[in-house]
Amino acid sequence: MTESLVELLRHYGMYAALVSIGLNVLATISGVFPTFFITAANIVLFGFWTGAFVSFLGESLGAVTAFLLYRAGFRSSAQTALNRYPRAKALINAQGREAFQLIFLLRLLPFAPAVVSTLGAAVGKTSLLLFATASTLGKIPALLMEAYAVHEVTRFQLTGKIILVVLALWLAYDVSKRLRKRPRPDHSL
Repeated sequence: MTESLVELLRHYGMYAALVSIGLNVLATISGVFPTFFITAANIVLFGFWTGAFVSFLGESLGAVTAFLLYRAGFRSSAQTALNRYPRAKALINAQGREAFQLIFLLRLLPFAPAVVSTLGAAVGKTSLLLFATASTLGKIPALLMEAYAVHEVTRFQLTGKIILVVLALWLAYDVSKRLRKRPRPDHSL
């Protein structure tokens, strides 16, 4: 996936950064495509710092654009989507400092779906300025952690291998936890 994105971006030459930012905006709005693939392509193509900065711009602009779209026309569907994320419901009624902290903390988590904080804030009472500030500030450390992990994995040296093992263990734990929560069929009939 990363190689395909790198080739796509190379095709646009000097406009590659703008195309990458646009892809990040679309990925953030849709909430379906994970942005870490774009971050990986940016780091491979532009280097660590420039790639991380391009990804940061794209994700920040994407979050603000998604917030505006969700608030303007998709409020009812956003409310329905939030039912899958009960912890994000606290954000709907949050205001001021509490809303800032919730958005910041949700954005601080690398690999966490940005759609959760964006939907919660857009459906709720959060102002655009407060959302943009908290979301952008929360994304800085998260994106740096994500970019570092992606950088190390693409180099595939010891640190990258450790990151992959930790991610695999976390994924195995998460899947087993979800499987244990599923109700078991009753075969006693």
